[in-house]
Amino acid sequence: MTSQRYIALIRGINVGRAKRVAMADLRKLIGDLGYRDVRSVLNSGNLVFAADGVTPGAAAAAIEEQLVLKLGVAARVLVLSREELATVLAENTLVEQASDHARLLVFILGDAALRDAIAPLCEQAWGKEALALGQRAAYVWCPEGVLASAAATALGKQLGDTTTSRNWNTLCKLYALCDEPAATPPGA
Repeated sequence: MTSQRYIALIRGINVGRAKRVAMADLRKLIGDLGYRDVRSVLNSGNLVFAADGVTPGAAAAAIEEQLVLKLGVAARVLVLSREELATVLAENTLVEQASDHARLLVFILGDAALRDAIAPLCEQAWGKEALALGQRAAYVWCPEGVLASAAATALGKQLGDTTTSRNWNTLCKLYALCDEPAATPPGA
């Protein structure tokens, strides 16, 4: 396996007062696992890193374990390869109708088998809202806001902690970061 970029999405950290984690500590934790060029986006558990010879599942398990051991924080971690994130972005059929990409949510599915469980939600009428399904993600357009979204609430209840969601803007930033050149180490 050659070196490639990965995106780690950590569920539920730095939301309210619970599970507070400094991004510098999180970047160090990921670096201590042997992953390189670790970068964070926003203050809510969004990371991009490079690694050799690791699968997304193995990286997620290692990060989850170290979060507990080193930082005392139990949180679900979903890791996607750059290519998997590209597919998630390409499959979004709601992007054209979403006039505000901050209100376009993407729920990353930790297990593709969850598609069957949430498929009936996609067949319901949601008024101004819309819900669509890709291979690894569910997409929700929340024109009245994320907190007011019946579709996002229903999807969240159905999926529980097997998923994490990010808005479209954040996922696009993470994807763009995958293509930025690696940071030059000091003294290089």
